[in-house]
Amino acid sequence: MNDVALPYESFGVSHKGCIRELNEDSYLVEPQTGLWVVADGMGGHDAGEVASASIVDHLSTIGIASSAPDLRARFEDRLSRANAEIRSISESRGTTIGSTVAALLAMDGRFACLWAGDSRVYLIRNASISQISKDHTEVQELLDRGMISAAEALAWPRRNVITHAVGVSDEIVIDFQQGEIMPGDIFVLSTDGLTAHVTDAEIEAAAVSATPQAACENLLEMVLARGGTDNVTIVLVKIGDGRNGQSFRPDLPGTESLG
Repeated sequence: MNDVALPYESFGVSHKGCIRELNEDSYLVEPQTGLWVVADGMGGHDAGEVASASIVDHLSTIGIASSAPDLRARFEDRLSRANAEIRSISESRGTTIGSTVAALLAMDGRFACLWAGDSRVYLIRNASISQISKDHTEVQELLDRGMISAAEALAWPRRNVITHAVGVSDEIVIDFQQGEIMPGDIFVLSTDGLTAHVTDAEIEAAAVSATPQAACENLLEMVLARGGTDNVTIVLVKIGDGRNGQSFRPDLPGTESLG
């Protein structure tokens, strides 16, 4: 990364929530390869879990990339393999299953966020939170077309209808944003089980005031206290100031724990 590798710390948690019997979310924390992922499966009892697990299982084989473009290429290759596997499972079961995905790739001082569906990636920079990803949902499309207002979107009856996901078609529709990593940046990846109960401002407050582990645990407790109507998964990556800690260089080991 640049001339000095910036230190980082990351953590992830996942919970089935207060109502669901099964956790169909999956997540991946792979600092050695510069990859963090959340996935929210769909398709009925246990099928969603299979889809999200397929994504994580394939992405966990990326290994150490030689460059940022190589990392991106490896990501897309593994996601394509997961898509094919999920499609095959869907065919054998006679039903459509799939999963959202939201990923952070980091290498050589740069980041890329890639997503399909309504799982999100946030960036907190200079005491301000912004949503990097843009939901692939029916309600977001209506907003973009100016057919409904922001206020109407909040009460829209089909807010959870997603328009893109991995495993639902032969072609994967993935959006991405990229940029430079800055000291003090905080990335938050989450499934919609978090954002259904917690505001962006609350996510920011939790992330900036605690370690990644404590922030993830605090946000999870907040969701559960408010009813936890869905599975919830949170991954948080906090960038330091370059003075100590582990870096994003792929040849250095990571130090975070998994929740």
